[in-house]
Amino acid sequence: MSVSPQHIQRVRDEADCLHNSADVDAALERMAVAITAEYRNQNPLLICVMNGGLIVTGGLMLRLDFPLEQDYLHATRYRGATQGGELHWAVEPKQVLKGRDVLIVDDILDEGYTLAAIVEHCQQAGVRSVKTVVLVEKLHSRKQGIEADFVGLQVPDRYVFGCGMDYKGFLRNANGIFAVRGM
Repeated sequence: MSVSPQHIQRVRDEADCLHNSADVDAALERMAVAITAEYRNQNPLLICVMNGGLIVTGGLMLRLDFPLEQDYLHATRYRGATQGGELHWAVEPKQVLKGRDVLIVDDILDEGYTLAAIVEHCQQAGVRSVKTVVLVEKLHSRKQGIEADFVGLQVPDRYVFGCGMDYKGFLRNANGIFAVRGM
């Protein structure tokens, strides 16, 4: 599906700003303080969920001043669409997970299918512990029995983009959290 640059620009221009860049920075700082308090002496493995978790992981890692290792995975249900489908694993973590304290870092907790599958994958690999970090939690009742352990911001049940979250593959780089009008 081809999307015109004019359409993307119109979506960006008309979007509602739910959280500005200062809100995002403050949320990353709060999460970093909480994570540091819990993991300072554990050498955790931070696993970035690509592509959305890239910006969140980068912003968070710069605030974590203790030894840790970092890896990534790529599992998605969206693949450029605005509605999720079947989970697709593109890349699994390269680090050995067995016996590790793992932090999964993602952009958003919406319904939780992807995050739940990633947590289950880590548990099956024999991690000592696994916790989840999301910049944004969407507020609704459709969650699939998973709650994030560290949450930066909450948003209403609208289609959001920015800070790693995309609209049809675009707008991940928007500096703030925005809601698409009419969706």
